[in-house]
Amino acid sequence: MNLTKLKRSLSVPANLYLTSLCIVGTLIFILNLHWFPTSPSDWVLIYALALTVIILNQITIPMPPEGNSLSMDSALYMAVIFTFGIQFSLNVLLISAIVFTLYQRKVNLWKHAANFSSYSLMLVAAYITFIQTGGEVGPIETKQLFPYIISLAIYFLVNVLLVGFFYLIKIKGNFLDVLRGFFKETITAYISTLLLSLVLSIMFKTNLYFSLFLFVCISVLLSVSFKKLFELYQEVSEKSIRDQRTGLYNHGYFEDILEKELIQAKASATSFSLAILDVDNFKKYNDTLGHFKGDQLLGFFGALLLKECKSANYTVARYGGDEFTILMPNTSERVAFSFINGLRKKINDSYYEGTELFSHGCLSFSAGIIEYAKGIYNKSQLLDKADQAMYYAKAQGKNLVHIYNEQSLFQKTIDIEQDIHEIEQQLKIFLSKDVYTFQHSKRVFSYAMDICDYVALNDSEKKILILGALFHDIGKLEVPKHILKKTGKLSAEEWETVKRHVEWGKDIVSTIDKYKELIPLVELHHERMDGKGYPYGLIGEEIPKLARLLCVIDSFDAMTTERPYQKTKSFDEAIHEMRRCAGFQFDAIFVESFIEMIMHKYDFKLDAFSSASI
Repeated sequence: MNLTKLKRSLSVPANLYLTSLCIVGTLIFILNLHWFPTSPSDWVLIYALALTVIILNQITIPMPPEGNSLSMDSALYMAVIFTFGIQFSLNVLLISAIVFTLYQRKVNLWKHAANFSSYSLMLVAAYITFIQTGGEVGPIETKQLFPYIISLAIYFLVNVLLVGFFYLIKIKGNFLDVLRGFFKETITAYISTLLLSLVLSIMFKTNLYFSLFLFVCISVLLSVSFKKLFELYQEVSEKSIRDQRTGLYNHGYFEDILEKELIQAKASATSFSLAILDVDNFKKYNDTLGHFKGDQLLGFFGALLLKECKSANYTVARYGGDEFTILMPNTSERVAFSFINGLRKKINDSYYEGTELFSHGCLSFSAGIIEYAKGIYNKSQLLDKADQAMYYAKAQGKNLVHIYNEQSLFQKTIDIEQDIHEIEQQLKIFLSKDVYTFQHSKRVFSYAMDICDYVALNDSEKKILILGALFHDIGKLEVPKHILKKTGKLSAEEWETVKRHVEWGKDIVSTIDKYKELIPLVELHHERMDGKGYPYGLIGEEIPKLARLLCVIDSFDAMTTERPYQKTKSFDEAIHEMRRCAGFQFDAIFVESFIEMIMHKYDFKLDAFSSASI
């Protein structure tokens, strides 16, 4: 572990962690150092070992995560523990730490202290493990193979945990993901390095000082080889995430970054904005001047975007064709609009050969912006909304930036009556397979129409709920007919098949661009507030509002109508059941709103049993 190459700017939690590490590591060192060399031969050995550590630290191997590195000194420290004991190792650590502090004065003192403390913890933990598992200090013995291996493993594990916790705090990611990535990227190099300690311990028996010389030579060669492999790995990795024409991040890598940003925003209750940009009239430019010129224009456009986004610490990528995406962390939609609009004006003022062909007489783009908010549950939903906003900007005459707004978009792009008619026609295909599902969808649609007067929804949300109510069970087209019509209890396998209708429904709706906003309702109407629903096990407000509302409506109709495999409940019984499950299966607020609607719209009176549940 080597923290001396870390950047200076650290968060308060990171500083607190390193301070605690320094205190604990130093105390562990003091409590375990009980001996200083007295004989000249011991001093010579310790100085020789310390000199070896210093040399090895000049040829460190860069390792992921960024800022971490691996030194062959770990093999030397462990070999010293096995052969000479912990006191020799701690003395070598102390002398080498003093030399590093004096020699590397430009490095912050806390970094030296953190490294010293980390090594203290790793060495003491490895030594205690070695002794407790039956190991004896001295020449290598094959009968002690288990103590050697387990102490090496503990040394490695403590190192991984110390580094893992630091990067967890620094990047605010998931601890298991951090550790998993760290293990995956470094375990081979660590095992190779630490096993060298056994080789070195064996060599000590022959000629101590010559062994140190050979070990340094071998370490230098290995370090050089590892560095070249690491550089090659970085080069290949960099190419795999870059778009060849523009040098920007490619589609796949951008979606990975967006996914991580979305997870972090959900976990930390922060926000970010996403923009999709489309070069105006690019097809005309491409058709007139040729694909080669078109590719050059994309490269020029990408370079302008990268320059502006880099200074703002935003991430830009080529999303495909003439579309580009910009991810703006910790940025509201208004700030994002100001940035993207300013970028649009700079692009307008940047001349490029042939841009006079464009309708505006200059290079321009249309852009759509969406800010992450509760209810957005995956990256596809974000991208779809940004894409809609971008096309709305184009529809208004291009060279514009538009912030996504459900109200205006749906008022201008959806004719609710026509859409209802179209969906009803598509649903009639159920008649040949499952009349119940078609009738159920119609009833849920009717309830959805009625509930709109009892729940605070804007016009856009009302339209999405109504259309989603009609479409929500479309995925049952893929469920085998014998399962849908089975009169007995479904087997576990059959139930798993039925549950997949939400996935199949999502796939069907995804193919119809104008209905993509319905995907959350189709896919998530069987999620539960307590996280025991499917397909994702979302909890509480992780479930989009309209999906929570549709769950109430769908469940009520399912309980109060005849089904082959369950007894029908009366309205009273269904209301009692919904109240009983409120807060666990259902959103409690929507349950009461739905009950209020049932009582008023259907002139329904609760019996004493259900009324007592209020």
